Amino acid sequence: MSKLEEILQQEAEAEIDAILAQADSRAAKIVSEAQSRASAKVAAHQKKIEAEAHAATRQGQSTAELIVSKARIQAKGEMMDLLRQKVLLALEETPSKPGYGEVLQALAEEAMGVTEGAEAVVVHPHDKEKLNDWAMHRGLALQTDPELRLGVRIVSRIGKNVENTLHERLHRAWGTLAPEVTKLLWE
Repeated sequence: MSKLEEILQQEAEAEIDAILAQADSRAAKIVSEAQSRASAKVAAHQKKIEAEAHAATRQGQSTAELIVSKARIQAKGEMMDLLRQKVLLALEETPSKPGYGEVLQALAEEAMGVTEGAEAVVVHPHDKEKLNDWAMHRGLALQTDPELRLGVRIVSRIGKNVENTLHERLHRAWGTLAPEVTKLLWE
């Protein structure tokens, strides 16, 4: 081989090596860019999945808290209904307790205080004996009504009748009592 051939061959090999080196460099750059884009896509996808998982977790927690809160409210309501029923049952036993006559007299006195021209007091037939003396002392006729329970009705000459019963008083007071009882039971 001649020197010229040798020089040409070396130059060709150098040029080939340079082309290969340039190709390797471009390929490495392309691979690096592709890896960066892929990593960015994976990271973005992972962030999206994490955000969705976090949102689903928060929604689940929120739903669970709502369910628990609703159950608590329902339980409190049921407990207050049960308590009111027990109070009503206890009221029904009041006529058999000592001092019930004094309770009826106090209810009658209170009703008298807001009635003008009272002419009669009405009670349940079983309670007639308990208010007989009181009615005579006040100059009122004593009447009975089997529908009237646990209280009295004062009948007025001017047509204004005032009823004062334990049931009515509980009903009026329940709006004030219930929140206080709720505080005592659950706070």
